[in-house]
Amino acid sequence: MRIPKIYLETTMFNYYFDKNREAHFDTVKLFKDIQSGKYEAYTSIYVTDELAKAVEPKRSNMLSLIQEYDITVLPADEEAQSLTDLYIETGIIPVKYRYDGLHIAIATVNGLDFIFSLNYQHINKVKTKTLTGLINVKEGYPPITIASPMEVMEYDEE
Repeated sequence: MRIPKIYLETTMFNYYFDKNREAHFDTVKLFKDIQSGKYEAYTSIYVTDELAKAVEPKRSNMLSLIQEYDITVLPADEEAQSLTDLYIETGIIPVKYRYDGLHIAIATVNGLDFIFSLNYQHINKVKTKTLTGLINVKEGYPPITIASPMEVMEYDEE
């Protein structure tokens, strides 16, 4: 069985350390599943750019997760930038939130299976999932699933 390739959007690194958030437990479990080999994890330079804007020690803590969990950082990509331009031109992603489109596009052009995001404003919402999916297929890319950890986590029954 093929190991799913997943993209971790910026919010996943935030929620890992935010114990007061409802999704914290599931986010930590996702990282543990990555460590155990259940997923092959990726993020991007776009995420590290956003994480670099956080204050210390949170910035260093979030960035350290990339090495600790052996997460591959995808470089900037012209193909992803062009796909993001389509998301913006069609009104799916506001120009002010270009990085949100870049997260979806970089995962798409790299053929990843899932994007994990807790950004319900511009990424993990029905409009974005539906319309970016339509554009991706129209542009010749395979579909990608955008989900929260809570939607896909499996827990052992006790």
